[in-house]
Amino acid sequence: MSLPERSLIARQFDSARSSVRQGMEVLRQQGPGQIQFWFIALAVGTAAGFAALFFRKGINALQTSLYGTDDVRLLHSFAESLPWYMILIIPICGGLVVGIILNTFTKDGRARSVADVIHGAAMHDGRVETRAGLASALASMITLGTGGSSGREGPVVHLAAVISTWVNRRMHADGITGRDLLGCAVAAAVSASFNAPIAGALFALEVVLRHFAVHAFAPIVIASAAGTVINRLEFGGVTEFTLATTGEVQFYQEMPAFLLLGLMSGLVAVALMKAIFWSDDFGTVLQNRLHIPAWLRPAVAGAMLGGLAIWFPHIIGVGYETTSLALTGQLGLWDAIVFAVLKTVAVAITMAGRMGGGVFSPSLMVGALTGLSFGLIATGIFPDVSGSYTLYALAGMGAVAAAVLGAPISTTLIVFELTGDWQTGLAVMVAVSMSTALASRLVDRSFFLTQLERRGIHLAAGPQAYLLAMFRVGSVMRSPEDPRAASEDACWEMIGEGIYIDANATLEAAMPIFETGQNYIPVVTLSADATPPKLLGALFYVDALKVYNRALAATAAEEHS
Repeated sequence: MSLPERSLIARQFDSARSSVRQGMEVLRQQGPGQIQFWFIALAVGTAAGFAALFFRKGINALQTSLYGTDDVRLLHSFAESLPWYMILIIPICGGLVVGIILNTFTKDGRARSVADVIHGAAMHDGRVETRAGLASALASMITLGTGGSSGREGPVVHLAAVISTWVNRRMHADGITGRDLLGCAVAAAVSASFNAPIAGALFALEVVLRHFAVHAFAPIVIASAAGTVINRLEFGGVTEFTLATTGEVQFYQEMPAFLLLGLMSGLVAVALMKAIFWSDDFGTVLQNRLHIPAWLRPAVAGAMLGGLAIWFPHIIGVGYETTSLALTGQLGLWDAIVFAVLKTVAVAITMAGRMGGGVFSPSLMVGALTGLSFGLIATGIFPDVSGSYTLYALAGMGAVAAAVLGAPISTTLIVFELTGDWQTGLAVMVAVSMSTALASRLVDRSFFLTQLERRGIHLAAGPQAYLLAMFRVGSVMRSPEDPRAASEDACWEMIGEGIYIDANATLEAAMPIFETGQNYIPVVTLSADATPPKLLGALFYVDALKVYNRALAATAAEEHS
């Protein structure tokens, strides 16, 4: 090959490489607005959909092999025929394996779930922990496969977020692109897990991204559709639950009953959430006092679940069989009440035992049982002005789940898609609106945001509350070499008075000090021993406000673009 030909090929190769770099740079910075981004969203959605499918089939395979049932949807009926010691041993062994996995591959022995995905979207540019996330998915699969009383949506959502995080890191995506890819993965995972494309897309926007920006809508819908196709190729277009008959609301006179059901469902949802949090705190205190190893905590919870399941196998697993019985009116009043209470107890034990899993499916079961109980009483007292009591079960299912998730829009739609009943929308919407309005005032808006609030992560109040925690003092301060730096003598005088802040602290910790009337705060390094602090510079109030204002403006621009 002659020199001119080699030179021409080299130039063409350099030109192609430059075009690829420019294209990737455009995708990193302006991804959601580019057509090419939709193909990446499709790929991420497809991968997340397959991950959700394999997770679901893994749970089914474990339940089939361990419990010996041919139909996992009838798990609790089959478990009634098993020897009592099998029902007790299986959750204990599952908890033991889960404890070893989580305490080996995570720092705190805690399974990652939806709350961590919300945290990653808000404060980490759409990234989540990958190693801990994969371990959590495996642990949650074992938990659900061995009788743990939780749901599969939480692990599936985080597993999808792990996939989008891998793609984001390869692309070096910026915050907007990273968050939108995260939303695509979550939407596909929810859609593939529940055969609910509309609710999957809205769940990603309403719960994870927490905005409805136009630029995110198209790629998230594409990914959600991909996840649904994967589900239907495997399971067909069937709904999760089959209703016996279509319920009918008896004109307007029955609406007050659904308002009351919504309020009752809100209180039940709060009781479910509070039970989980109280049990978690109690479990931690008990673990510390009895010096129980962290890896043994899930096994202890498994023993408690197994003991309860010997008498009430309805609490085993996701609980779709009992939910279906409630929706079709095949349970009596006292059965519905007892099963709702026991499921709440079982979910609290599972979550407090750090066994992993989600809360959506349990909230569906508790909600359906709550609604059925209310409906049996209401239709019994006012039979002439009441429709079917199974309609109350459907409305209660949506109302409790919406209050727990803090997602009235997507939960309303997912109830319709899970049941295929679109004729009772008014009753469900009324109950959902009342339950979320009440529950959001008794907790920090939702189960997930309350989880984060308990960890000191303030997302419930919006960007104005958590943006300050994203900036380290050391990155905003003025060094002594800065021409506008504070006087060192004045800084040392303030340090002597106890007015200073560590360089590793965040602006969230600095703002209360500024509220005492200080224009600047000396920034120091603090050590664990008695070494005197070292002066690094000063944080000025005006600089902190500028950074905060720019962050608020960027957030507003993203949410309204």
